Amino acid sequence: MVTAAAVAVAMALQPVPVRIQGEPGSFQLVRGGQPYFIKGAGGGTTFATLKRAGGNSVRTWGAENLWGQLNEAHEHGMTMTIGVWLGHKRHGFRYDDPKMLREQFERTRAAVREYKNHPALLMWALGNEMELDGDEDAIWKHIEELAQMVKKEDPNHPVMTVVAEINPEKIGRIKRLAPSLDLLGVNSYGGLRTLGKRLQDLGWTKPFVVTEHGYLGQWEAAKTSWGVPIEPTSTDKARGYREMYEAGILGFRGRALGSYVFLWGEKQEQTATWHGMFLRTGEALQTVETMAKLWGGEPGPNLAPVIEKLELPGDLANVKPGATLAATVNAKDPNGDALRYDWLIQPEQDQLLKGGDNEKRLAEMRDAIQGSGPKVTVKVPTVPGAYRLFLYLHDGNGKAATGNIPFRVVAP
Repeated sequence: MVTAAAVAVAMALQPVPVRIQGEPGSFQLVRGGQPYFIKGAGGGTTFATLKRAGGNSVRTWGAENLWGQLNEAHEHGMTMTIGVWLGHKRHGFRYDDPKMLREQFERTRAAVREYKNHPALLMWALGNEMELDGDEDAIWKHIEELAQMVKKEDPNHPVMTVVAEINPEKIGRIKRLAPSLDLLGVNSYGGLRTLGKRLQDLGWTKPFVVTEHGYLGQWEAAKTSWGVPIEPTSTDKARGYREMYEAGILGFRGRALGSYVFLWGEKQEQTATWHGMFLRTGEALQTVETMAKLWGGEPGPNLAPVIEKLELPGDLANVKPGATLAATVNAKDPNGDALRYDWLIQPEQDQLLKGGDNEKRLAEMRDAIQGSGPKVTVKVPTVPGAYRLFLYLHDGNGKAATGNIPFRVVAP
């Protein structure tokens, strides 16, 4: 609940006006009278680290308890896109329930009134991927109602909604039912290269921001014969981040107003390493350096280890319980640091959830590894099922690399 004191503080602040100027092909965000291209990140952001990498903005998924983050962003000369979380059907929210809609409307209005004058505020993002549970007219009608309210309460900042990728039906609904939106936020991974062109072909004439991007999502990656996705190494992801950003964001500048890379932190989603640009221990992966170079920030001098080849030979679809396998990695450290090799086995995630919902942490089987260094012996679990062999490389100076190989244990 917003207190009277919080409202009084908010009213005393002086907002920095943000506008969208231009026309398709020459759109630009203008903040405080100066052009502003979003070089942002989403996740458990450390502002100093992001600032050093050349980032200038962060994105949230919710609007609760943001004063500390807003103040820290402002102290670092950065901005924040405030995301207002909107209900999802899979969590029990109903877009045909007037009471739920009214409560959500009032909660959104309270957030706008609380934060609208903070000088670090860049724009508003209404919800995140609500359409995954059904691309229904009621959702977009409610978004239109909220967008009108936000623009009335806060004429100084643009408002968007955030969707998971695009298709003709989705864009058609948004254009028809939510015309008050100033721009569109799109979470796009494997499709980022062509996102701007596809939006243009679908008749989207307003600008867009890529609100999540990286390399390939686990739903897009190649799969094993038993149907689990094959995760690229952190080295391969770094190359993918660069390719996607240059083609899909810089390549459509004038329509794209910038982006928020995902994830400036760590998260268990399919694996503990798929989307995170940092480890749970805080070490940065090569994707952080990649974005720093793209943003014009500081990538080094200490650079992350590089995995050139990670191998687990054999018929990985039909491994016998208790069998022994030999794993090898060819890796190097650009600074010549001595590497620590941390090998372990984890079962395949069996709690795959929709829309990035929080998945359970998995058990780590380190006693299955015999030896250390770039070549180890792997003692396969005796319980049939799907597993992954993980490698974490640590340089001892705050940088790391990751890779994993799926395998399946099959009973005789």
